[in-house]
Amino acid sequence: MGNVVSQIFFIPPPTLTEKNCPDQTGRVFLVTGGYAGVGLELCKILYAHNATVWIAGRSAAKAEKAIASIKAAAPSPASGRIDFLQLDLADLSTIKPAVEAFTAREHRLDVLVNNAGVMYPPKGTLDAQGNDIQFGTNLLGPYLVYRLLQPLLRQTAATAPTGTVRVAWAGSVAVHVRAPGPGGMVVDGDGRPTDQGVMANYGQTKVGNVFLARHFARATTAESGVVHVAFNPGNLRTELQRHWRGVDAWVTDKFLLYPPIFGAYTELWSALSPELTPAKSGAYVYPWGRFGDLPAGVEASMMGEPSVADRFVEWCERETRPFA
Repeated sequence: MGNVVSQIFFIPPPTLTEKNCPDQTGRVFLVTGGYAGVGLELCKILYAHNATVWIAGRSAAKAEKAIASIKAAAPSPASGRIDFLQLDLADLSTIKPAVEAFTAREHRLDVLVNNAGVMYPPKGTLDAQGNDIQFGTNLLGPYLVYRLLQPLLRQTAATAPTGTVRVAWAGSVAVHVRAPGPGGMVVDGDGRPTDQGVMANYGQTKVGNVFLARHFARATTAESGVVHVAFNPGNLRTELQRHWRGVDAWVTDKFLLYPPIFGAYTELWSALSPELTPAKSGAYVYPWGRFGDLPAGVEASMMGEPSVADRFVEWCERETRPFA
């Protein structure tokens, strides 16, 4: 319970914000869902500090509006660039063409922030491939985006300062409070997360991102130099809550939610903090940027051969392979 409380109440002030963010000239960032909520606030900070920022998402109209607001919010003309990359995490067939369009324009990628997600959709909502939409949008889509961008991330890490090329995977306090016990994910014989109900499924997707960060940290960081991290951005008032109804949603909104800029501070820390070294690859980050612990059951699910996490990663690979 203490770990849950420390992610919601008495959170230490952020140590990395728009006030002390280092200059990002020459660096390239890709932020999924960067036109709303936390992602939008992160993109504002990065662009204002001269980064090249790509907003990835479904809606060109939302992106156009967001890009205008980001440019308007910059304190002075920025020397970076901001662009839109159209893809739909809920439709795997859109991802490879998007990545090919990106790599045709960019010859480096310093940080991939898997920020976008969906929470508590109507029961039975599916993605384009027939998966539960939370499993598709929050897990399979980001997995495929990363795997297709992996060569470019490796290429960038080969010449970038040590530990600065990163992939950030979105967790949540749901890792501690919504995921099914004891291990955080219940998989079938093929490694697929099983339907545990809308709220528990959301928790499973956040645990899945923890699994992915740890898996790729163990499997690739030493060889590639790309650092992986999973993060709980914090309890935030954003579009993510658009499907949540009822008394618990009202109480949460009134008393437990913070403005989205604070989630951007968590993501900014995950993307830039020098504390996140290659030796810390696979770590979990609490709001608003500090290392935190995972539930013991989730840690146990990443142990043994094959572990629950291993079987889940194999499922992600099988499901996305036809679209790679």
